Amino acid sequence: KFKNDASKVTLSGEPFGRQIWTSLESQPSAGPGETEDDLTATLAAEFRTTTLTNGTEKQPDKSEDEAGDDIKGNQNIFSPLIDMFIPDKKERRKSEQDQPDIESKNRKEEKADTNKLIQTLASGGRFPPLAFDPSKNPNSCDQLFRAQMIASYLDKNDGKLPEDLSHLQQQEVEEGQSMHSKTAIEAARRGIAFYSILQTSDGHFAGDYGGPHFLLPGLVVAWYVMGRPSAMISPPQQALMLHYLKVHQQKDGGWGTHIESPSTMFGTTVCYLAVRLLGGGKDAEWIKSGREFIQKEGGAVMTSSWAKFWLCLIGCMDWKGHNSVPPEMWLLPNWFPFHPGRLWCHCRMVYLPMGYLYGSKFIYSDAETDPLIAELRKELYCQPYNSIDWDSTRNLVAPMDNYSPIPAFMKFSQKCLSIYENWKIFDPFRNAVRKAGLLFCSEYMKAEDLQTNYINIGPVNKALNMVSAFHAANSDINDPSVRSHIMRVPDYLWVAEDGMKMQGYNGSQCWDTSFAIQAVWECGLLDKFPTLSAKVWAYLERTQILSTNESQSSPAFQYESCDNRDKFYRHVSKGGWPFSTSAHGWPISDCTGEGLKGVLALMDSPVIMSAVKEGVLKNIEPSRLYDAVNVILTLQNEDGGWATYENNRGFGWYEKLNPSEVFGDIMIDYSYVECSMASLTALAEFHEKFPRHRTKEIALAIHRGGEFMRSIQREDGSWYGSWACCFCYGCWFGIEGLIKAGESHNSPAIEKCCQFLLSQQRPNGGWGEDFTSCYDKDYAENGMESYGDEGSGVVNTAWALMALSAAKCRNVDAIRRGVHYLMKRQLDCGDWPQEGISGVFNRACGITYTAYRNVFPIWALGRCVATYGSMLDEDH
Repeated sequence: KFKNDASKVTLSGEPFGRQIWTSLESQPSAGPGETEDDLTATLAAEFRTTTLTNGTEKQPDKSEDEAGDDIKGNQNIFSPLIDMFIPDKKERRKSEQDQPDIESKNRKEEKADTNKLIQTLASGGRFPPLAFDPSKNPNSCDQLFRAQMIASYLDKNDGKLPEDLSHLQQQEVEEGQSMHSKTAIEAARRGIAFYSILQTSDGHFAGDYGGPHFLLPGLVVAWYVMGRPSAMISPPQQALMLHYLKVHQQKDGGWGTHIESPSTMFGTTVCYLAVRLLGGGKDAEWIKSGREFIQKEGGAVMTSSWAKFWLCLIGCMDWKGHNSVPPEMWLLPNWFPFHPGRLWCHCRMVYLPMGYLYGSKFIYSDAETDPLIAELRKELYCQPYNSIDWDSTRNLVAPMDNYSPIPAFMKFSQKCLSIYENWKIFDPFRNAVRKAGLLFCSEYMKAEDLQTNYINIGPVNKALNMVSAFHAANSDINDPSVRSHIMRVPDYLWVAEDGMKMQGYNGSQCWDTSFAIQAVWECGLLDKFPTLSAKVWAYLERTQILSTNESQSSPAFQYESCDNRDKFYRHVSKGGWPFSTSAHGWPISDCTGEGLKGVLALMDSPVIMSAVKEGVLKNIEPSRLYDAVNVILTLQNEDGGWATYENNRGFGWYEKLNPSEVFGDIMIDYSYVECSMASLTALAEFHEKFPRHRTKEIALAIHRGGEFMRSIQREDGSWYGSWACCFCYGCWFGIEGLIKAGESHNSPAIEKCCQFLLSQQRPNGGWGEDFTSCYDKDYAENGMESYGDEGSGVVNTAWALMALSAAKCRNVDAIRRGVHYLMKRQLDCGDWPQEGISGVFNRACGITYTAYRNVFPIWALGRCVATYGSMLDEDH
């Protein structure tokens, strides 16, 4: 526990959205909707509903039984349903003594019925609920989070579901009566009603964003070398993490790079390391199996460089076994052709702390005396640890890890750096420049910490920055910067039915919420779900980066000056929207585009605009939308497309210096079809509402964006999706972007893409792909073979339908079959089943988006209804 007074560094806010500022004194409310509680109460009164009650207002005193239920529900995360609604035996006996038998029986039956309803709603179509069988599907349904939100909703609404789901609580349903929706718009409306239950109190939609297996081990190593503080990972969390690692182990004993990946040495080495550090006993059969996998492949010397880095930190590999990461590279002049400031920001922000820790030769302080480290040195290798010639192992890598082989030029460079590191003739020069390089790295990491409120851009550099801060503080766990880092660890943790994992970001809140509100808008139902829409407006208002009074009072705003942005290689941030939260602080082109489009969509709602006019909701001034447009315009690359966080600063030949082995295309920020469409369409939709603002610049940007998208269309008519699986996704962005750029619906480019999609439609009417589409850059021949429905999947089908309907595809029969497939796959509650993994990054790693199974089917149904109307009916 922290010894020093932590009153000046506090956490507050909603636990899933984590809209938190770590170094800001509390400020008085500036008006209606300033806090989540104020927003809830105000909107509930405005729309005459209790839907938004968040449980923090004063409620009637609870009975002892009810209080006990709350306590037990919080303690036992793996049985939140039973514990939330059924008292323990002792309390039940006391209750039954105090009331007639019949009342006790009725109460028990009512609790059992409610519990069954929650389990059914949260199950995602899997039975029995709360069960997890990775041999059938390694993707979680997010049952625990969803069960908590459903239980909370029922508690606040007298046990009643939304009207569109009232059929689930009917006392009598005639035998054989189908509860499936009869029309596409009914299915969409039912889907929105279900999804609205999952909306959090601050307005966003949360979900599991896990999947990669190499993230949690990095956090575990950081925790271990920092002295295993329980404030970072508590004993119960250790158990949940061990559970996660155990259930995702493959039959061959290994772990994949992600949950759908076959075993790799990268995944297996880091997961095995984490298992042992978390307390897994070496003699357990499943742990033996993992060890045997590693040794069969030649030991940990055969793993990839990122795994080797963690092994060096913990003291299970000599630093001579890892290629040089010289921090003095940052001292090169900015005009130098290869400068780390030109790297893609995710790559840059990982190798920044790597350089600091490598240059410091950081090693766990108790490595030589810790008996567990001694055991690991034996378990991870096929020969005695002290006999290994570490320098000869630097470039060893198992074929299964070698997705992006180190180019010959990079191997030559690494050989030169090895000479630089080890020849004494270079000692005077190296020692001088290294000291200066370490100072700059330390200053740069501090800037990143403050700009992101100690969240950092992603989970890998989060763990590395935290260890770096610990080292810079002379291993003082109570140093303010170390404490601030530890306080932000929960932002990355997520619990689902498969255990506790570290997410690929601090969530996908803003991204999922921006998509969700556009789906509701395209269904024409914004005003039919006024509280949902109002909460999203409030969320998007407070999430725009460095645009609120609170965010502009934070240290992050000081780094928005031109001098600081130049010094620390940051693009303009003010006015952008993030992938996750405002506190995270990194705007992204497509997230800014989708956030802007979400606000513009809500401006079409008379209910929302009336609430803004009356002061119920905060206004989003046009100047703030102009800031968003400025972010988008300045992010356009010379090729006409848009990259992710920044302009492309490097060159294609940078990939010849990619040291990672396991990831492709990580060195520079490329222009992508997804980022280009989101940015281009946001500019187009903004121009429709604000035609006089930067008119010529916007028109030129849209034209150039359209030209770029045409240039990257593949010969078969498709677009490769770089951030999801894969071609259906890319085609949606490609078609919609071209049409917004002025392309005719019957142009050759659009027709060719439509033909590509139609050729991939499966006999059951759906479309399906899995991760192999991304990895191989070729459409998965068997569709979503493992985790879909006869090769089809609801998310891929939704993307294909959105593309085809945006193109006004004339093959109405194909559209109708796809729509009916989505309707058939919808569950009675309005949810859709969780199928295969849908996200991807760097071509080689899958990532989970549990929100996609809800958002995109709703959106596709709404768009198809708007485009084709009655032509979707069976008898048309």
